[in-house]
Amino acid sequence: MVRGYLNFNQLENKKDIEKLRSIVKQLYKERLNPKLTYHGFHHVLDVLNACNAHINRESIKQEEADLLRTAALLHDTGVLWTYTNHETRGIQYARTLLPTLGYEKSEIDTICDLIRATELPQSPKNTLEEIICDADLDYLGTNSFYTIGETLFKEFIAYKVVENEEEWDKLQVNFLENHHYFTDFCKENRESKKQVRIKEIKAKWGW
Repeated sequence: MVRGYLNFNQLENKKDIEKLRSIVKQLYKERLNPKLTYHGFHHVLDVLNACNAHINRESIKQEEADLLRTAALLHDTGVLWTYTNHETRGIQYARTLLPTLGYEKSEIDTICDLIRATELPQSPKNTLEEIICDADLDYLGTNSFYTIGETLFKEFIAYKVVENEEEWDKLQVNFLENHHYFTDFCKENRESKKQVRIKEIKAKWGW
């Protein structure tokens, strides 16, 4: 086969992530409940950006990188229909949408596995799943912990997950103490700051 033919195939296999991004952005614009102060399109972009950073650091191959980016864009779309078990609903949406964008069944299966991996409690089975899990909760070990956490607190109040700030902080501490990162980068660069947040919240209430 001539070199030009090989390059053509490579171009054909590259996914149009920007087109998918526009589709997902429009979906959020049309369906987002105002009570979803955390699970908005801004969170989708945060997860996508975190995945891109992991992709660059770990030199993930183009094909796998595109599947990871696709999953990042779609991982929380289910919340636009249901607040509970939204990963399942998001997978249903992915299986409907992605064939229209040229994704093959094996690719869609991988993407759906990646979406499912973000379901709590997280239990990733491979490197890509570890990356999306850590990207989804990257903020826990960053300086954005309190500002992003405040949006989740408001959302939990709106959906009656918690009733007040103390109940929220108890939930946070329990979650943080049971959570752990999977990638080497997050273990080295996120875990220590997360542990500081646990101490700060406990000190706030004298626990």
